[in-house]
Amino acid sequence: MKHIILGAGGSIGTPLQNLILQKKEPLKLLSRSGKSVLGADSAAVNVLNAATLKAAIEPNSVVYMLVGLEYSTKIWRTHWLPLIQNVVAACQHHGARLVFFDNVYMYGRVHGTMTEETPMNPCSNKGEVRAKVAEFVTNAYKGGSVQGLIARSADFYGPFAQRTSVPQQLAFDNLAKGKKAQWLISPDFKHSYTYTLDAAESLYLLAKDESTWNQVWHVPTKNPALTGRELTALAGNVLGRKAEATAMSRFMLGAVGLFVPVVKEIAEMAYQNEQDYIFDSSKFEQHFNFTPTSYDAGVRTTFEHFYPQLVKIEV
Repeated sequence: MKHIILGAGGSIGTPLQNLILQKKEPLKLLSRSGKSVLGADSAAVNVLNAATLKAAIEPNSVVYMLVGLEYSTKIWRTHWLPLIQNVVAACQHHGARLVFFDNVYMYGRVHGTMTEETPMNPCSNKGEVRAKVAEFVTNAYKGGSVQGLIARSADFYGPFAQRTSVPQQLAFDNLAKGKKAQWLISPDFKHSYTYTLDAAESLYLLAKDESTWNQVWHVPTKNPALTGRELTALAGNVLGRKAEATAMSRFMLGAVGLFVPVVKEIAEMAYQNEQDYIFDSSKFEQHFNFTPTSYDAGVRTTFEHFYPQLVKIEV
């Protein structure tokens, strides 16, 4: 079986690529740049061009759909459905299996714990788009046009997530600069975070198991979830000093969003930080006998990856 990473080079694609190379299994990397990596085939692909994408996929392969679009509702509404339609069509043409890496936007505001059985009830523009995409993938594998699965992740943190992790950008990077950690809305709600290396390993495990297909899976994520203050304290331990947390309120998001478009886009999703955000991955953990990385270890490894010179050596 050949592994094909569509959207290579990102927060999850990079550790997944590294894992497959360590396993010495056939690997092909597809990205906009076509950047080559020793030990893997590679090609430049425009996923919105159906013919180009179809030519890049290979028969009897497993395709990890990890493409990310610019964080813009306007772009998501225009591009996401055509993109996933092209991916499913290419997989169907070649008899390739599809592992679709998803988020939880389609669940909307959830009071309680998010599981694979949580109904789609989006309360945001981006959530509505992701619900349509998830519905398309689900209908494709239920209808038999493609063999696939959906792997959903909570917000994530960890190595390689420098551009896609809110905790990295607002909390860990600030702490590394000697500033206070910032948390959206409040640092006092519990919030599940998926560790990037766990997410990457879980995709590989799902793809290799014949019993996982045509289902939704929550990728392994440590429970119990911690608050922003608790994660800040863990980061402080890594840095060998006391670390403080502060809130970035809705008012602050709105004010900054007037001048910084991406902050305006983030503000739409602030509801996820106005209450506890609890993500359950017990289905995966029990099936694979997998223990997610602890937040203590994950935060330490994250700082060792991005700021090794700042990490206090454990005695």
